[in-house]
Amino acid sequence: MRLQSALSVVAGVTLALGLGACQRDAAPSATPAKETSPATAPAVAAATTQVIPRPAQVETREGQLRLGPQARIAVVGDNAEATRIANDFAARVNTSRGFAPQVGGAVDGAAVVFAIDPAIAPAGDEAYVLDITPQGAKISARAPAGLFYGAVTLWQLATADGGKGDVAIAAQRIEDAPRFAWRGLMLDVARHFRTPDEVKALIDQMALHKLNTFHWHLTDDQGWRIQIRQYPKLTEVGGCRIPAGAAGRDAKGKPKPYCGFYTQDEIRDVVKYAAERYVTVVPEIDLPGHAQAAIASYPKLGVTGKTPPVSPDWGVHTWLFNVDDGTFTFLENVLDEVMELFPGRYIHLGGDEAAKDQWEQSTAVQAKKRELGLKDEMQLQGWFMGRLEKYIESKGRRMIGWDEILEGNPPEDATVMSWRGTDGAIEAARAGHDVVLAPAPNLYLDHLQSDAPDENPGRLDVMSLKSVYEFKVVPVQLSAEQARHVLGAQANLWTEHQRTLERMQRAMFPRAAALAEVTWTPEARLDWNDFLQRMAPDMARYRTAGFNASDSAFAVRFTPQAGEGGKATLAMSNQTGFGTLRYTTDGSDPTAVSPEYTHPLDLPLPSTVVANAFADTRALAAPRRFTLDARSLLARGGPALRSCKKGLLLRMEDDAPADGKEGERTLLMSDVFDPCWLYDDAPLDGIATLQVRVGQLPHNFQLWKDARLVVTREAKVPGGALEVRVDGCEGEPAITLPLAPARKSQGLTVLEAPMPTLAGRHDLCFTFASGEHDPMWVIDEVALLPKGP
Repeated sequence: MRLQSALSVVAGVTLALGLGACQRDAAPSATPAKETSPATAPAVAAATTQVIPRPAQVETREGQLRLGPQARIAVVGDNAEATRIANDFAARVNTSRGFAPQVGGAVDGAAVVFAIDPAIAPAGDEAYVLDITPQGAKISARAPAGLFYGAVTLWQLATADGGKGDVAIAAQRIEDAPRFAWRGLMLDVARHFRTPDEVKALIDQMALHKLNTFHWHLTDDQGWRIQIRQYPKLTEVGGCRIPAGAAGRDAKGKPKPYCGFYTQDEIRDVVKYAAERYVTVVPEIDLPGHAQAAIASYPKLGVTGKTPPVSPDWGVHTWLFNVDDGTFTFLENVLDEVMELFPGRYIHLGGDEAAKDQWEQSTAVQAKKRELGLKDEMQLQGWFMGRLEKYIESKGRRMIGWDEILEGNPPEDATVMSWRGTDGAIEAARAGHDVVLAPAPNLYLDHLQSDAPDENPGRLDVMSLKSVYEFKVVPVQLSAEQARHVLGAQANLWTEHQRTLERMQRAMFPRAAALAEVTWTPEARLDWNDFLQRMAPDMARYRTAGFNASDSAFAVRFTPQAGEGGKATLAMSNQTGFGTLRYTTDGSDPTAVSPEYTHPLDLPLPSTVVANAFADTRALAAPRRFTLDARSLLARGGPALRSCKKGLLLRMEDDAPADGKEGERTLLMSDVFDPCWLYDDAPLDGIATLQVRVGQLPHNFQLWKDARLVVTREAKVPGGALEVRVDGCEGEPAITLPLAPARKSQGLTVLEAPMPTLAGRHDLCFTFASGEHDPMWVIDEVALLPKGP
């Protein structure tokens, strides 16, 4: 888990889309792409090119190409890769539209032609030209990767309407190539494991958005996920942990291990699957920190001589690899097997969050530091990483690491992945290092993408679809020469709070689609409003593929307000403001012909409203339902309450399954440092009862030096209590709700107390005085109940 907010194949040529100039690695194009003049471009251009990422250059033409069951695909020359790509395209059309074009035969008369052409412009292995006329389409590229991306573009055009059977595709010419060479996603499988098939499904979506780098975070304190033949305990021991809290025990109270790892055959299969989609897999073996699972497996690798468990906790741990020659032999042997499995140029060695306490307290480590003539532990880490970097270089590979490697004078050839904001990227590029932008919080997909009550668990602040789209890959502080070191960008998903496949997919997409456009499309052609138009068919494609992309950007949000005479008003909106909102009041799901929302609704109590956003006839999200009654007007769930301070705010999953059903757990919001909530401006006229639903979570956080920030309040009654104060969080509580009933259950408990007679509106402050910080008590809902009739 990266606590930065709380704690102080890929290398290649980036293509200047002026069509001719080649620049080193991933330098952004100095010359904007040629664009069709707005004065002469047909008005249908935006409507006809429903492609993500937006192509570099589109020239619209007259007419349409009809593609149907009789269509045939031809491949120029005897090129096996081009034929494979053509067959892949035909299979995708079959899945999407219900017919499979035949592949083979002469070029004459073919509806679609695939051609590898070394002389085609624009230049570069990932560039392509797609020429569509009423007579047929031709995809040309210098290399198979470009041909594949051209096929993806044609497939997107052929599926933009979401229909089945024949399709009409507007005639046009697309010349396209990426702005950056590194367009990536990182998936952490150490915290929560994903099966090979689940990883493949993610890689497929990456390829369909022209993302080309899959960074696989395979080892950490919470799990070692890659089979190493020479060291079987790494997965036998390091591949399992006992989760914290109720999740780690079965119904009889016995430990319930959480396990998972990839065999080497499974990894080869995933790497091959990715290569067929022109995605390079970059493995990460994190060191010298984030090593607790490895040390649990082989204690001699550690500093203290003790054997830790594989960690059930999130955060910054203090277990480090030692600096003995035997440990380097171990790590080199591991890297030999890793490099055998992953043929790509880069090997990621981590280097982040290596708390130096154990090194500082070890006489052996300190002796090594003196022997090497190093002044501090950061220089020692630089020596540690440099030794392994030389080993990787000797095998023809290149090291990449998180930006902490800059603090230890990294080797000149080391590539830096900047996660602590963009400062690391700026420093690295100025020093002549190649860099990949992956900054927190901007590109950290474990952050929530909305504050809606049904949002994924994860970290605050909110990183919305628009915030990812607006990310600037090249820091403005860099000169043109320094900017040539920017290889590109990637988004990272740390999975502490993404336990299920659905949550992983929702966290990744569609924000990854925004990243794809930012890293592929020339900056001058980025257009947020146009992107939203193109997201409508993309959301439909996710649903067709069974991929659970989030609809948070388009989902309807409800804002109720009490009225008079047994009525209330209900306002509706969505995060992007895109689409037409439509609703029903009979409990049915709205359709494209349901009433359009234009102003807040005046409704009797009780009422149920179901609403959704539509782009023309296409639903943009799943329908959302709201029941408007006396209780919902006065109740606030955890996400609607305000945290008293801005510490380490998380939306977490209850460790206790709801009603014993493993897949169903409540999401609870809290500040891990200081659990404290405010119900702002609470209307207290006529309120007789306060009802609070509470739960408990294990405080399974390794906070290193920030552990001192955790607040524990003294218990004043046996078992502790929830204390409620009015108009501030100081002084004596106005209401005390004992926790004794809640201690009898691992799940949620409703606490209730009479409300003092108060008039008007007041802020209510909620804190737990339990005498402990573990378990962490959390509020799920606060309800104000009026007097009965």
